[in-house]
Amino acid sequence: MIRITDAIAIEEREIEERFVRASGPGGQNVNKVSTAVELRFDVTASSLPPDVKDRLTALAGSRITSDGVLQIDSREHRTQSQNREAAVARLVALITQAARRPKKRRKTKPGKAAKEQRLDSKKRRSHIKSNRRKSSWE
Repeated sequence: MIRITDAIAIEEREIEERFVRASGPGGQNVNKVSTAVELRFDVTASSLPPDVKDRLTALAGSRITSDGVLQIDSREHRTQSQNREAAVARLVALITQAARRPKKRRKTKPGKAAKEQRLDSKKRRSHIKSNRRKSSWE
């Protein structure tokens, strides 16, 4: 079990990992060992609550396929285990972010001082513009 929050946890069998050869630093090791991790997490079939699934799908953006599978790629470390841990940490961070409910917006009305300030600025602007006009006695 991978604990996300106190209420949310996912089982390790829900995560599918594939190891591939990575590019970048590592010398000959890069050509011999498959260290990069491609982590796949099926959001639609997961045990997450429906509202978290919806927010996770929105947060994932282009990392989610049309089938509802979240793909995370990790190849920044030289070892398989470090890349695996990094990929799982990114998945946990993404689900944790999706688990937080966004605050509802409260409608507010402008205060009395704000209304007066707006009207004063309109009067000032009006006065400036009226001074630009040609006077009637010319």
